[in-house]
Amino acid sequence: MSTIVSISTAPGNAGIGIVRMSGKNTFEIIKKIFKPQNNKYKVKGYTMQYGNIIDEKNNIIDEVLVSYFIEPKSYTTENMCEINTHGNQIILNKILNLCIYNGAKLAEPGEFTKRAFLNGRIDLSQAESVIDLINSKTEKEQEIAISQLEGFLSKELTQIKKKILNCLADIEASIDYPEYDIEEKTNKQILDEVETSIQALEKLEKSFGVGKILRDGINVAIIGKPNVGKSSLLNAILKEERAIVTNIEGTTRDTIEEFITINGILYKLIDTAGIRESENEIEQIGINKSKNILKKADLIIAIFDITKELTKDDEEILETIKNKNAIILLNKSDLKNKVLINNNKIKSINKPIIEISVLTREGLDELYKKMEELFNIGEIKAENASIITNQRHKEAILNAKKSLIKIKETIKEFIPIDITAIYFKEAIEELNKITGENVTEDIINEIFSKFCLGK
Repeated sequence: MSTIVSISTAPGNAGIGIVRMSGKNTFEIIKKIFKPQNNKYKVKGYTMQYGNIIDEKNNIIDEVLVSYFIEPKSYTTENMCEINTHGNQIILNKILNLCIYNGAKLAEPGEFTKRAFLNGRIDLSQAESVIDLINSKTEKEQEIAISQLEGFLSKELTQIKKKILNCLADIEASIDYPEYDIEEKTNKQILDEVETSIQALEKLEKSFGVGKILRDGINVAIIGKPNVGKSSLLNAILKEERAIVTNIEGTTRDTIEEFITINGILYKLIDTAGIRESENEIEQIGINKSKNILKKADLIIAIFDITKELTKDDEEILETIKNKNAIILLNKSDLKNKVLINNNKIKSINKPIIEISVLTREGLDELYKKMEELFNIGEIKAENASIITNQRHKEAILNAKKSLIKIKETIKEFIPIDITAIYFKEAIEELNKITGENVTEDIINEIFSKFCLGK
């Protein structure tokens, strides 16, 4: 493979910038453009040398530190070096172009990690966790990415595949030695092993719900009539005056969207236009948009004024959330006239009800706790966890599970046991798609195209 080079730090000025190079000719190229302070060029793994990068006319480009990594003990398992320079884009581009001029090729997005995968240092699921780690927006998401990078998912898949391969070995023994009449015993053993494998795959499949929350966050729509405190709730959660709050009804004409992390989980808060009957064309557009958002929301927070009786608009809101994942907030609990405290229509919806005062912030902690309970966030443990965050992984697991279910059906219908070998191989092929042992070049290229340059 050719020697590749790329700038690995983000664009813009910074204290430090890094140019990374990997491949057979790495040290030959760096020798041409790097002049150590003591003029003694020495390549030793896991060491750094101080000196200057110079151009073909011996002009100094910048003073740098060059770190060396000798194959196979490097990120890509190839000879590598990293040029630590001042974080100025002009300097970085000059060094990059010098490397290319002397024989390196500009790296494609994710090519360093792709080489780590192709050279066998990591499998495909670990490679994908690298981009998840880079893009992680919360601590919990970062923890899950680290656990996958360390290979916890790969180890679990290896254990499942080992059980499947053991079953295949039993089948082949029963085919090769029919005179011993071991098929009945083999069937029982296979059914037990298959059931155990199905349960393990189902556990991984179910973890995708948690994984999706960690990766994408939770969409929370805040709804209610005008002036019940929707925008004030958004401001209280964000701890800033993000939305305009006035006594004039219908102030919010469009949705306001903001992200916030609460106890390690990302929430996308959507403040919607007040839902009511309106003849104002602009306000009605906002109301229609609010109703569409409700259909896609993971959670709805419906706010009602605790000091006022329910209106027709309020009842429409209750009807809307009846079959949704929702929390009911009775706002203005700091006031004395709590007419909705025991309202039967609200209770009949059978949703969590919390008294809250957006003005005093009383009840906010209870709201956060209830949000966590609804999504079982307290049960998310990143340490040593195998949690699926990738749709591609989920589909492969579902397909593998379907193949194992077919095995159970085949055995119970007394179909010759050798037929099950087909389904066992299908299951293994699907799981190999996750780790990269059975995946097309197009999929590999698509995965690494999502990476940033220099990684």
